[in-house]
Amino acid sequence: MAASVSDALTRSALRFRTSSRHELVKGPSTRARAIKVESGSSAFDSATNDPLMLRAIRGEKVERPPIWMMRQAGRYMKIYQDLCKRHPTFRERSEKVDLAVEISLQPWEAFQPDGVILFSDILTPLSGMNIPFDIVKGTGPIIMNPVRSMEDVKTINALEPEKSVPFVGEALGLLRQEVGNNATVLGFVGAPFTLASYIVEGGTSTHYKVIKKMAFDAPDVYHALLSSITDSVVEYVKYQADSGAQVVQIFDSWASEFCPADFENYCLPYLKRIVDEVKVTHPDLPLILYASGSGGLLERLQTTGADVISLDGTVDMEDARRRLGPEQAVQGNIDPVTLFASKEVITDRVLQTIQKAGDKKHVVNLGHGVMQGTPEEHVAHFFKTVRDFRY
Repeated sequence: MAASVSDALTRSALRFRTSSRHELVKGPSTRARAIKVESGSSAFDSATNDPLMLRAIRGEKVERPPIWMMRQAGRYMKIYQDLCKRHPTFRERSEKVDLAVEISLQPWEAFQPDGVILFSDILTPLSGMNIPFDIVKGTGPIIMNPVRSMEDVKTINALEPEKSVPFVGEALGLLRQEVGNNATVLGFVGAPFTLASYIVEGGTSTHYKVIKKMAFDAPDVYHALLSSITDSVVEYVKYQADSGAQVVQIFDSWASEFCPADFENYCLPYLKRIVDEVKVTHPDLPLILYASGSGGLLERLQTTGADVISLDGTVDMEDARRRLGPEQAVQGNIDPVTLFASKEVITDRVLQTIQKAGDKKHVVNLGHGVMQGTPEEHVAHFFKTVRDFRY
């Protein structure tokens, strides 16, 4: 099985590199950029037969749950590892349109997920906000000038996505054209607190002492920073939708670093603002909200109005359904380590999760991103198990 998956991936890369689509992204103007879109509208006609994931999120009767994985494209795949040898920096891979599209399509060609997510990073828009950063192999994100004062906050620019990250829109448009209605194209953004944690800490952190101290001791600086970031995140979500994203996932990866009461004060208002302001111009755009370690925050996350609450492994699916109610769409929440187990165990966990979630408004996913070293044949089995299932 491993050999067949690898062969399929190699054939996929060859097809991509020889396609006319690849030629288009070399020029100064791609098909995605050539499409004129008015604010709040879509660049693509609404088909009568929408992708399975969109129908499931809306609560329509579907034959099976849709499936995709967080970190779906990337380091667990040999074809990606080989590409990294030719293109060693993450920013090159994520900010060059042809590479970002090729990488995004690698798992689509291999496993046929129901969602194809753009290969990018939550920090991508920071440069357009006058926050220089880099992503260093073995180290992770590095913020050149961490924000620590009100004067620093005032140097942050409002994001103008078409000017500062046009490659994101171009890649999303090309992905939509590539997969059509066979899958849902997802964009994603970092939530204000999670972005702020990198911006203030200067990179990755363990206990988030610097930003939490700012929130507690300098709330004026903290809230000014979060408000500024929120303005840009709202624009970034809208830009991705106008460029071709059919769903946008909001990653508040580190929000659970706050206790529930502090989460309500320091995170929740900004998440609500994103949902409220995006829905004014894009009322039909499904928004997924994910926070790692959020089992104790589910009801609070639901108050944001997000269309889908993505569950991690800190809550049982049956408990989550009871707490959130049957009309709240949910995503998740299989332990990523399960994909290292036998295929029999994978099948069992998938079927258990689907049974607990019920037959509507459920998107199968992992409770976190797929892990490096995950056997590709087990990923293939994970997807096949869900595709073969029928309610």
